[in-house]
Amino acid sequence: MSIRVMLVDDQVLLRTGFRMVLAAQPDMDVVAEAGDGVEAIQILGTAEVDVVLMDVRMPKLDGVEATRRICGGENPPKVIILTTFDLDEYAFSGLKAGASGFMLKDVPPAELLGAIRAVHSGDAVVAPSTTRRLLDRFSPMLPSSGREPQHKELEKLTEREREVMMLVAQGLSNGEIAARLVLSEATVKTHVGRILTKLALRDRVQVVVLAYETGLVRAGGGAA
Repeated sequence: MSIRVMLVDDQVLLRTGFRMVLAAQPDMDVVAEAGDGVEAIQILGTAEVDVVLMDVRMPKLDGVEATRRICGGENPPKVIILTTFDLDEYAFSGLKAGASGFMLKDVPPAELLGAIRAVHSGDAVVAPSTTRRLLDRFSPMLPSSGREPQHKELEKLTEREREVMMLVAQGLSNGEIAARLVLSEATVKTHVGRILTKLALRDRVQVVVLAYETGLVRAGGGAA
């Protein structure tokens, strides 16, 4: 089955460009488009969509709030936030709102297509190194965690799971974590799965967000 994609952006030319790229793929279909968050939510009430490419700054309802409402629904599509080259504070907020990740609008087509396929299959949206680099840019805007970096939520994790979570937040892939901890990649994947379940997180990117937000990992990727 084709991946059903929805484009949400107030710039028609950008939507047209993305549509052309996606239409050339045998496993993707652009099934809906919207020019703002309000229209996107309305359309999603009737359209079956797997992945939403969501702009951030739009009239009527911005991409962050639209993402929050969409992801708060039942069986929501996955959302990828698209931001400008300069980045902006909304991208991190988008992740907190439930987006599975974010990318730059000038991303090479191959990376965009890879991200859509990864999201659809339930894997990480973007490379961990990319997530880390972007989060590092936003770190000054994260809420201060004061002198106590260990949030109560993290007490649910075993010591090994906390260790894995910290390495995920530092930008390491499952393979790199396995090499660092001398574990099999399958074992690392199991640990990541347990972390998601225990902390009620949607995906790997949300693990990174929580690690930064709780102070488990500081700006620059270092442990607290």
